Amino acid sequence: MKIISYNVNGVRAAIKKGFLEWLSISDADIVCLQEIKAQENQLDLDLFVKAGYSYTYWFSAQKKGYSGVAVLCKYKPNKVVYGVGIPYMDNEGRHLRVDFDEVSVMSMYLPSGTNVDRIAFKLQFMDDFRAYIKQLTQDSISNLVVCGDYNVCHQAIDIHDPVRNKKVSGFLPEERQWMTDFIADGFIDTYRLFHPNQAHQYTWWSYRANARNNNKGWRLDYMMATDSLKALLKGASILQDVKHSDHCPVTLELAL
Repeated sequence: MKIISYNVNGVRAAIKKGFLEWLSISDADIVCLQEIKAQENQLDLDLFVKAGYSYTYWFSAQKKGYSGVAVLCKYKPNKVVYGVGIPYMDNEGRHLRVDFDEVSVMSMYLPSGTNVDRIAFKLQFMDDFRAYIKQLTQDSISNLVVCGDYNVCHQAIDIHDPVRNKKVSGFLPEERQWMTDFIADGFIDTYRLFHPNQAHQYTWWSYRANARNNNKGWRLDYMMATDSLKALLKGASILQDVKHSDHCPVTLELAL
């Protein structure tokens, strides 16, 4: 099974930049999208079918043109779960899970901390999400991949300038500690499993100051897999050359 996760920063905008053509040759079984910024009825779903994805699931924010996640599947899942059952979180359309026989896959989009109030919201959101996932993995879903935009750089190797950004949301000590704690709950940062010391590998670049061409980026997008899947993990990558968004896709391959 090959899984791709991609914050498209507006799926309709990405389509205009060749996203569907790339999707059709991506060779993924499941594609998780974040920040779709669209309602399902605003999209021509036949285009996704033509790209090879007959089963598409969309969970949009209540606020139009904002946030939202999706999962595109070549095969029909056993179950689809929209949201996490916590209203303030689900109103922003940030979680969508598909369950298969051997694994469940979630497309997840954590908030960014654009100002003081939003940082407080983000930290509360992260704590509530972590509690939800701990309960979920303990009670019912043991094999889980949580892919998406975490809006956090975990370590200094994950950001182009850790010194100047140490007080910027996305690299705050409390955000980084949350990521450490999330992994300690029983998750694997799959990219780091296969590339423990690989530097200068980022998944997001500012549109300012020619950041992408200069590779002044942040690794914000992750494929987190439960420890129970470790023996089945076969490879993970960052596709920096794919450019339909200010993010790039990340991939995970499992022997299922």
